[in-house]
Amino acid sequence: MNRLKLAALGAAAALAVLACFAWFPRAAVPVAGAAPHTSDTPAAAHADHAPLPRRIVSTSPSVTGILLAIDAPVVATAATTPSRMTDDKGFFSQWAAVADKRGVQVLYRNLQFDIEAAIGASPDLLVASATGADSVAQHRTELQAQGVPMVVVDYSSQSWQDIATELGRITGHAKQAAAAIARFDAHVAQTAASITPPAQPASIVAYNLAGSYSIARAASPHARLLAALGFKVEGLPPALAAQVTRASDFEFISRENLSAAITGDSVFLLGASQGDVQAFLDDPLLANLPAVAGRRVYPLGPTSFRIDYYSGQQMVDAVASHFR
Repeated sequence: MNRLKLAALGAAAALAVLACFAWFPRAAVPVAGAAPHTSDTPAAAHADHAPLPRRIVSTSPSVTGILLAIDAPVVATAATTPSRMTDDKGFFSQWAAVADKRGVQVLYRNLQFDIEAAIGASPDLLVASATGADSVAQHRTELQAQGVPMVVVDYSSQSWQDIATELGRITGHAKQAAAAIARFDAHVAQTAASITPPAQPASIVAYNLAGSYSIARAASPHARLLAALGFKVEGLPPALAAQVTRASDFEFISRENLSAAITGDSVFLLGASQGDVQAFLDDPLLANLPAVAGRRVYPLGPTSFRIDYYSGQQMVDAVASHFR
């Protein structure tokens, strides 16, 4: 499988990846908002300033799965609030078993940042997110004042493959990162060859997730993964652009506009189980949709809310189960 198809990387992607990573070694506290010096870019940081890390802590559960996928030496990770997407500790279910097998400890719970716990874990690298509910980038200066080396990543603008590649370089696990990406691509390719997608386009819908409603962009990671499986994905109709309340990979709209926003002949529900499908089918506002009338509504699985090495494969398997 051509990785370009999976990750939709353009000619400038490598530069974009570096722009979204910031590496801050020990005792190097940057000015907020300032670009890192050239010698402190991720690829060069360890060669110039520090040995490869042996004790990594992650303050971003959204990135922890990527670190595990490349066999990085993760000793602890922040945990989110337990839910149906996690185990009872707050580890995301797609990678919780792997973390337990490797002895990964809870750094702190419920995404409640604890600087004493972060320092007490004695990390030689702390991985943080620049955005999202798990971001601790605002604590960068105080962490560095305590001698904690950090790398800050932005998962909002990169594929998991991009992040894995750069973290592989930083941690000395470049070969493992490449191997994980190759395994993922092979799984997608094998699955694509085993299913028969419909000829008509589909919509990816986040239905009543945390009380919100949204439609995936055609260029979103979820849409690209479905495209790699042979599906055609449609985004929000241009006529509804003025109704978008906020946008990222998904465009958020009101529930009242949801029926008009779904133009696909079939629907894939983000972060959904079969019970969520039934709720969608039973929604009177959606009764006239072709996908509802034909019962062509499919769950992408509870772990599909964000694609990483583990959840991406689970999403692929969930899709394939309906089209073999």
